[in-house]
Amino acid sequence: MDALSTLWQSTGLAHLVWGQVIMMLVGLGLLYLAIVKKFEPLLLLPIGFGALLTNIPLAGFNEAGGLLHYIYYAGIDTGIFPLLIFMGVGAMTDFGALIANPKMLLLGAAAQFGIFSTLFGAIALNAVPGIEFSLQDAAAIAIIGGADGPTAIFLASKLSPELLGAIAVAAYSYMALVPIIQPPIMRALTNEAERKIEMVQLRHVTKVEKVIFPLAVLLLTILFLPAATPLVGMFCLGNLMREAGVVERLNKTAQNELINIVTIFLGLGVGSKLSADKFLNAETLGILGLGAIAFSIGTASGVIMAKIMNKLSKDPINPLIGAAGVSAVPMAARVANKLGTEANPHNFLLMHAMGPNVAGVLGSAVAAGVLLALVGQ
Repeated sequence: MDALSTLWQSTGLAHLVWGQVIMMLVGLGLLYLAIVKKFEPLLLLPIGFGALLTNIPLAGFNEAGGLLHYIYYAGIDTGIFPLLIFMGVGAMTDFGALIANPKMLLLGAAAQFGIFSTLFGAIALNAVPGIEFSLQDAAAIAIIGGADGPTAIFLASKLSPELLGAIAVAAYSYMALVPIIQPPIMRALTNEAERKIEMVQLRHVTKVEKVIFPLAVLLLTILFLPAATPLVGMFCLGNLMREAGVVERLNKTAQNELINIVTIFLGLGVGSKLSADKFLNAETLGILGLGAIAFSIGTASGVIMAKIMNKLSKDPINPLIGAAGVSAVPMAARVANKLGTEANPHNFLLMHAMGPNVAGVLGSAVAAGVLLALVGQ
């Protein structure tokens, strides 16, 4: 009997608790969204699999000496993985649409309103029994409204590491649900005539302008918001490698091999935080709810700002492109283009929407820097 008891105690079944079962189902749900629905598969697949691994009894993946333990502390706790992701995103980003129409920076800035409004919402949730968010927690949760996964992970790892799993899952889930969440908001805030507006073709942007732009952005960040330079600096480095035209090998590596390797480890590291003891609580539900509100407010703010700009601008501006101010690149721009084409088959908004879309990437990084400077310890 002792041998049988020892054998039983060595199995996972003997130590499996309901919380772990629930979190494994959450992991399987993320895998379903990634594989079947194709929602952000590059991140949701490793995050979902990481959730399965970290909830296996006795395996020790997430304990000191385990693989996920080292992945998390080497790349996420230090902030290295999100910064490398930002460099890769910079290498894949064309700022031409934003340079051609700098006014789109206003739309990227307006969409960040969801971040700062949700900051106060998170503090207000402390009135709910079982929820106790500090100012640092609230700031980390609010960044979900920027729809920028690497930025959300970077800020959460600095301000509120214990909430990182829930924040990362919320950020990437809402990024994946952009085609579902945004269109009803965009339609509710615009009429048929506004959605049919055709915009003036963008001017040609020279190579010199594209090379100078990341350097100028970095210089302004250094001067006015040094706390944002880790994110903005790596983003500008990747973009400079793209536009300089003299380091094509490095540019291709940043766009492909490096960002792919880091994405795998980043997903597994985030998944390691989806353990039952850290995820199954009232605070997680609060984070998911606040994330949805932040993202919705950011979308609405961008559309409203675009409507105001259309009234004041000499050239017509389709308000749909304001929704692309959230930094879900390029999905938000595609959604704006799709709704514009539905209203007017001759209306092609993709390049126009890419302006506020890449402005949103910079906006979310700047917002993270502001929050880090204000509430960081």
